Amino acid sequence: MPQTRTKLFAGPRLRQLRQRETLTQANLAEILDISPSYLNQLERNHRPLPHHLLQKLCERFGLSPAWFSNTKEAHTVQAMRETMADPVFKNASLPLAKMADAVLTNPDLCAAFLTLYRAYKFEQEREDNALLPTPNLEPYETVGDWVQQHRNYFHELDCAAEKFYESLDLKNGLSEALKTYLLDHHGLHTQQDPALEEGGLVWRIDRHRRTILLPPDQPPESTLFYLAQIIGQRDQTRLISSILRREGPKEKNALELGRVYLGNYFAGALLLPYKRFLHAAQTMRYDIERLRRHFGTSFEQISHRLSTLQRPGMEGIPFYFLKLDIAGNILKSFSANRFSQARFGGPCPLWNIFRAFATPGQVQVQLSQTTDDSIYLNVARTVGHEGVTYTDRPRQIAIVLGCTINDAAKTVYADGLNLNDHRLVVPIGPGCRACMRDNCSHRSLPVSGRMLDTGSDARGVVPYRALPEKP
Repeated sequence: MPQTRTKLFAGPRLRQLRQRETLTQANLAEILDISPSYLNQLERNHRPLPHHLLQKLCERFGLSPAWFSNTKEAHTVQAMRETMADPVFKNASLPLAKMADAVLTNPDLCAAFLTLYRAYKFEQEREDNALLPTPNLEPYETVGDWVQQHRNYFHELDCAAEKFYESLDLKNGLSEALKTYLLDHHGLHTQQDPALEEGGLVWRIDRHRRTILLPPDQPPESTLFYLAQIIGQRDQTRLISSILRREGPKEKNALELGRVYLGNYFAGALLLPYKRFLHAAQTMRYDIERLRRHFGTSFEQISHRLSTLQRPGMEGIPFYFLKLDIAGNILKSFSANRFSQARFGGPCPLWNIFRAFATPGQVQVQLSQTTDDSIYLNVARTVGHEGVTYTDRPRQIAIVLGCTINDAAKTVYADGLNLNDHRLVVPIGPGCRACMRDNCSHRSLPVSGRMLDTGSDARGVVPYRALPEKP
């Protein structure tokens, strides 16, 4: 039976803390009431950090358990594993244990290797299709990696949005408060314009008429978000530019996409201010339907905001958030926990996000186990808008929000589930190319980079099996 608590190897973080506090190994060992040799093993990742020592460290130094998380390393290991599954590395013997060790001891080298591999994949795809003269997807990957490094939380911008919300006069509701602010501070009226839908626009500013034009059939939660977007665009330019200049992507297209992302981040944080939203989420046990009604926002807006609750000392549940279309194309992906989706190839078909398309508007709950033996509670549902006319072809989109089984009981979605009985836990993988599960009847192609045993005396659920990795 799989373990419900993932072993935490936090050596680099432990060493960083000790050096920050100017402590010797002997000093810190004395504080933790352990031997210096045991501390040395912990710092070298020869032993996992026990939960009781994690608690003691957090209490002694005023830290959150998330500070010691090896989430970033877990994501890098998954990326390394998937990359090494490429047939180009078929003669390179690199077991998972060695990949994990490389990530822990040489993280910068591994990051450079992954960057080089992405460049190689792009050049390969460009050669296959001469019609692609520029790397259209590269800026999105760059911004996605940058957001992931921040665990999808930007403190300065989040606090600015919260401060702005608290300054508003909300006696007539948030929508009227935002419209009044735009009129009083920017001289902008709001007006409906049916022609916007024909042009594929969700809002437009007519500078000559000092008017914000909005489609007439837009859901109210969308209107709220777009008004908040415009306020962020006009009021937070200096702060957003400062964040990007200090730590943002350097490539021009990625930089501009980062600016768009931060503008959207401000809008979401304004509609759902951190302290108020966190309190409501914890009180309502992260019930997304109740939260969306309480705040007058959409299922997607609530789900996305739940994935950003990582304010130091005031963290919510670390969720991963993923949005994809019915073809399996990933549109958004953020993770505040160890979960990491495939970078190349389609997601695992056993994931409940695909079942959501068969039951539009209904929540699908699933317990799943990834290849590193972590167990997650996944909540999936379709989102998006219905067609306005018969000729409309609305995009079919679903999202999934997931937390580890250790946090599952804090949510309403664990009610009725036996979290200690793992017989119904669904095994999911990072995509067939990198998944090591040979007994999966849903496998669509062999695992890459491994010798295959087609077998002459027995036949499995798939006609090929990967030979075991060499130690």
